[in-house]
Amino acid sequence: MLPLLTAPLAQIDERAREIFRQIVESYLATGEPVGSRNISRLIPMTLSPASVRNVMADLEAAGLIYAPHTSAGRLPTDLGLRFFVDALLEIGDVSERDRSSIEAQVAAAGKGYTVDGVLQEASSLLSGLSRGAGVVTTTKTDPRLKHVEFVPLDPSRALVILVSEDGQVENRVLPLPTGLPASALVEASNFLNARVRGRTLREARGEMETLLHELHGELDDLTARVVEAGLASWSGGEASERRLIVRGQAKLLEDLRALEDLERIRLLFDDLESKRELVDLLGLAEEAQSMRIFIGSESKLFSLSGSSTIVAPYRDGQGRVVGVLGVIGPTRLNYGRIVPMVDFTARVVSRVLGAPGTDAA
Repeated sequence: MLPLLTAPLAQIDERAREIFRQIVESYLATGEPVGSRNISRLIPMTLSPASVRNVMADLEAAGLIYAPHTSAGRLPTDLGLRFFVDALLEIGDVSERDRSSIEAQVAAAGKGYTVDGVLQEASSLLSGLSRGAGVVTTTKTDPRLKHVEFVPLDPSRALVILVSEDGQVENRVLPLPTGLPASALVEASNFLNARVRGRTLREARGEMETLLHELHGELDDLTARVVEAGLASWSGGEASERRLIVRGQAKLLEDLRALEDLERIRLLFDDLESKRELVDLLGLAEEAQSMRIFIGSESKLFSLSGSSTIVAPYRDGQGRVVGVLGVIGPTRLNYGRIVPMVDFTARVVSRVLGAPGTDAA
């Protein structure tokens, strides 16, 4: 996190704050640097362009703004944007139209009560309303099993196919014990399918650990090791793994203001591909249990692409924080509009998922 309100920043007077606000608001609206002459026309006080330039020099010395080119206007730095968001941003409210759209579409997705459906709809909604990419993380569910099968790949590996009752299919590569006969995979599949149907992975693993001791004579040692390893590969710690849903990356290409944006967008797409790092970043917001805003170089992940992330946690039926949702876009996101929108959407999703005390109004 960038340092906030250091001594030079805290001492900025009202005149400098107004000039700084105009620089930031111009950047958020156009993505372009703004010069002293234009600012002198915009601010609600009488100042000559020369006086504005003097104040801009002080703001630049404080690390809040910079000149992208010689003799150009000024743009806010990442520290400047952080200062603006924390100290000067006027948060709006979600419009009635957006509220109705979010509530109706998330509720419709929740009627079939598939958590994935609710989260994917929330991600798509945020993308459409923000013109950025909607992003959601969620903990992996523990599905009830319908069918398990081991398929040999070579003498040392097998493909484990797990089919759940809700139609999800997971494939994993499993290392095989040395010397395993071909019949052992068939035996392991038959053994599991006769006993784990309708059980979650955790339930199945617990029962199998007991059964493997009780039915020692029914399975030879190698087959038992396949059964045990197969269940361990699915259920060992997996309930805490996060999964990532990203919708609307193409929205980021709709509002290109300059050729540099193309490179920024390309870098952002590369960022979105490195899902592990993104999930870890969003996990920080989940741990905080409140709205978080990451701006540009504040996160290692987005330091090159110059992107911002606005995320808020959502809760399950027991009131536990189980993931975060939000928006990824350029640093010139409309923070005043998107911050309350993300917060409202998180509360609507929590309410649809049954979280207690989550009134989205």
